[in-house]
Amino acid sequence: MKTHVSVVVTEGDLLPDPTKGIQMTTTIATTASTATAASSTSQFLSPVVLGLQALTINGKQAHWHVRGANFIGVHEFLDTLVEHAGAWADEAAERIVALGLPIDARVQRVAEKVPATGAPAGFAQSTEVIKGIIADIDAVIADLETAIEGLDETDLTSQDTAIGIKAGLEKDRWFLFSHIAE
Repeated sequence: MKTHVSVVVTEGDLLPDPTKGIQMTTTIATTASTATAASSTSQFLSPVVLGLQALTINGKQAHWHVRGANFIGVHEFLDTLVEHAGAWADEAAERIVALGLPIDARVQRVAEKVPATGAPAGFAQSTEVIKGIIADIDAVIADLETAIEGLDETDLTSQDTAIGIKAGLEKDRWFLFSHIAE
C-alpha cells in the first residue's frame, strides 16, 4: 500500500510578504492510506524509539563506570554510541510525529516498556560492560527487524528510516564487539 500526501503550495505562499517576513503556508490532505501508514509507523517505530532512549541512558551509565582493559577506547566509544542512539531515537520519533501521531518516550514509559539493561549499575570491567550494552543493542536491532518487515506493506519511507538506523546500529555494535573479539 502506498502513502499519498498532497501538499498544495500557491505562488503567493512562496513570495515573501515584506510586512510579515517570509511565510509559507501548506495544506496537507490526508487519505486513508496515510492514516494506515501513520498507525503502522507508530506501532513499529515506537518500540525502536523507546529502546534507543534506553540505550542512550544505559550507554551513558556504562560510560561513567567502565574499568579495566581498553578503558579509553570503550569509554570514548560509549559516548559515540550514546550520541548516535539519541539521534536515531529522534529520527524515528520525528517520523511518527511527522505523520501526525504522538510518541510517549518519557523516562517512565521507557522503564515500563523496555527490558532491563544488561549493563551493570556500577563499576565493572570493560568486557562485562560491553556484553551488557551489546545485549541492549541486540534488543533494539530485533525491534528494527520487526519494523522493517512490518512497514514493508504500509510505509516504505518509514521502512527506509528503520533500515538506516539498523545499518548504523549494527556498525556501532561491531565497533564495540571488536574490543572483546578474539
